[in-house]
Amino acid sequence: MSDQSFGQSIAQISVEELAQRLSSKEPGIQLVDVREPQEVEIAHIEGFVNLPLSQFPDWAEQVSSRFDPHAETLVICHHGVRSAQMCQWLTTQGFTKVKNVAGGIDAYSKLVDPSIPQY
Repeated sequence: MSDQSFGQSIAQISVEELAQRLSSKEPGIQLVDVREPQEVEIAHIEGFVNLPLSQFPDWAEQVSSRFDPHAETLVICHHGVRSAQMCQWLTTQGFTKVKNVAGGIDAYSKLVDPSIPQY
């Protein structure tokens, strides 16, 4: 995945809204974490599937078969930059309801769940 901008704005979801959505256990939400495995070991939120951006060539072709392009897809990383890249890419792949978790897991730890370690 390149660092280029695809020129589209990305829908965002706040960490507070994410927490509310997770606690209500809404069915059909797809959760993707694009951080590295060692980052996920330090801090994670249950339910997210880890697809590290550094391993993009290993999983890119499986995305359309593993995920529903018309289901709401929430993407998280450490601060929101890598997840924004993933959101842009998913949109180019035909995903229609993609949202970036604003502030990433760092903001989630600070604003929602301080038991999640910061790094």
